[in-house]
Amino acid sequence: MNSRGVGSQLKDSIPIAEFSASGAFGGHDILRRGFTSVKNELLPNHPLELSEKNFQLNQDKMNLSTLRNIQGLHAPLKLQMEFKAAKQIQRLPFLHSSNIALDTLRGNDECIGFEDILNDPSQSEVMGEPHVMVEYKLGLL
Repeated sequence: MNSRGVGSQLKDSIPIAEFSASGAFGGHDILRRGFTSVKNELLPNHPLELSEKNFQLNQDKMNLSTLRNIQGLHAPLKLQMEFKAAKQIQRLPFLHSSNIALDTLRGNDECIGFEDILNDPSQSEVMGEPHVMVEYKLGLL
C-alpha cells in the first residue's frame, strides 16, 4: 500500500472494543468481515495480488540496482539514507500526513493516483481521541 494511505493511520490507532473484528460475544463478525474461508487465508485471491502488493518494493529495488550500476555504490546508499530520514518525519498520530518528502524522493509528487483523489482525511473513519493516541504511541498506556 502506498505510504500515504490509511495503513499509516491504522498502525498508530488504538483498537477499540466495539469496532474490533470479533462480535460482542467474541465470535466472528460476518457483517464487517464477511464469511470465513480457510482458502482465502492461505492463498491470494488473484495471481496478480501478490505482485501488486509488492509493486513499490520491487520498483525501489530495480531503481536502486540501476542506480548502483550507473553511478556506483554510494548513490543507492545515499538515497536509502534519505528514504529512512523522510520516513521518520511524521505528524502526531491523530493527524493525517501526506508524506510529501517521501513522494518527492520516489518521484510520485508529479503523478495523480487513486490514493490522491479517494484518500480524503476528513472522510477517514480512523480518527480517535488525540490524547489517548499520543500516549499510546509514546508507550504511556
